[in-house]
Formats: sequence, structure tokens, C-alpha cells
Amino acid sequence: MHRYMRAVGFSSFENKRKLQEVLTEVVINSDKRAITVSQDNVLLGEFCKDFAPGLGITVCGEFDEEEKFTYEYYYPYLSGTGITSCEDVSVERHADKESYAGVCDDVKVGISLIFYLKNRIPYMKAQNLGKLPIRGTTLTLSALSVSGSVLLPIQKDEEQLQRVKQDSAVRNNLMAAARKGDEEAIETLTLEDMDIYTTISRRIQKEDIFSLVDTCFMPYGVECDQYSVLGEIVDMRIASNSITGEKIYVLTISCNELVFDICINTADLYGEPQVGRRFKGVIWLQGYINFPE
Repeated sequence: MHRYMRAVGFSSFENKRKLQEVLTEVVINSDKRAITVSQDNVLLGEFCKDFAPGLGITVCGEFDEEEKFTYEYYYPYLSGTGITSCEDVSVERHADKESYAGVCDDVKVGISLIFYLKNRIPYMKAQNLGKLPIRGTTLTLSALSVSGSVLLPIQKDEEQLQRVKQDSAVRNNLMAAARKGDEEAIETLTLEDMDIYTTISRRIQKEDIFSLVDTCFMPYGVECDQYSVLGEIVDMRIASNSITGEKIYVLTISCNELVFDICINTADLYGEPQVGRRFKGVIWLQGYINFPE
């Protein structure tokens, strides 16, 4: 069973018979479905069904000559809201199955964001028609988590908030220049990182690390689309799985100036989330590419 099924309210589904019943329900009574032909001339199908607002399961597979559908794999999903990034996205196929990973180089994070692509069918259709690469796309990120905790915010006055915004804008400009090969910008960023490391190394001896680090976005483990995040909760809601009745927190967080949604089972979150507090946890990052009309 997919590890992140509990994030959308299926923590009690531990045997294959129950899981098969749910997957059959998704295919028969799907809310969304999409079909395309792969480059190997195989008819591929994708069925999605919500079991709570914006939360559900996608079943992917292929059709044979008799139009009989055989499912290959499935995954839980969270439909994100808003636009997370306007940077260009590149896409690569996974080696073991007809699924895709997206890569987005956003200067606000400083690393390449690798995510699991949710809308693979529109991408494959554009690929078959020879329309790639498509410019002017935007990216909506979302994430699922199976372990997290709520931390108190770092108290800041108005002057500190303005200083943080200014410093962030300057750093983003330096990052953009460094990506273009500006040696002076690269040297400035290197010196800044050394100063930050020295400051934190000195202060961490007497202060807690989470009172020094406001937000963070770091790769986690060996799977490239999993991250350890720390971000401020800017919005939240509680959803209920229509089959199991399990409650799920849907949190909108701001992390390194990226704003995206995270869902986590209420049983897996330590602490009470509120707007203004911070979420800390390990996430599986998903992405939806918004193609221009």
C-alpha cells in the first residue's frame, strides 16, 4: 500500500482486498478521467476521484485491444491552490513506469525542486504533438505528509519584517545573477553563507535552532521528491474522508517564500495548527503544471 495513503484519510486500509475495492470505486465512479496514446502506441488511461474536497486517489493504467482497463499503479493526491512558481519546468519520465518527475529551478529556494507530476496526460499530449517545450507555464505545488509537528512562531516587529523582505529581495537578485555566471554575485553569496554559518555556529550554543531558523526547505532521504520543510501556516482547513471519516488537516504554508498546500492526517500531526504558527515535517512533493490556454 502506498505510504502516503494515510495522508488522505486511508490509514486503516491495510489489506489488499479493501484497497482493491477503493481503486475499483475510483475507476467506476471517477470525478475526472483522461486518455492519451503513448509514444509506444499504447492507450493510457487515468482516473481521479475525490474522497474529501481536493483530496483523493488517482489510478493509472492502460487499455488493451478490447478496451479493457488494467491498472498499473495508483497514488494519493492533494489538489493545490494558487500559483507557487512562475519559473520554467522540465520533465523527465521515471524509469520503472509511465509516470513523470518535474524539475523547477526557483531562485527563492536555492535548490532544484523535484516533484511528482500529477497532470502527466496533458504533458504527454503536448509531447505527442511536438509542442514541447511550452513557455509561459506556471506551477502549483502541493504535498502530502505522514509525520509533522507544530512550532510556535518567531516573534518579529514591523522593522524586522521589512528587513527580512529587503534581504530576501537582494539575495534573490544575487541568485539570479549567479545563475547567469556573474562571478561577483557568486563571491558575494559565498561570503554571505560563510557569515551565516559563523553566526549560527556561535548562537546555537546558547539558543534553540528553531528560534534561529525561521523557514527551511531541504531534501530528505534518498528519494528526490521528498523534503524536510519548516514554514509558516498562512491558512488551514479540516477535511473529512467520505469513506473512513478520518479528519485531515489541509495547511497552506509559506516556506522560503514558496506558498503551497500540505495535507496530513490529524493523527500524524503533533500539536494544534493555527495561522501564524509553523509546520515542521517531511513531505512528498507533488506538482501540477498550468499550461497556457
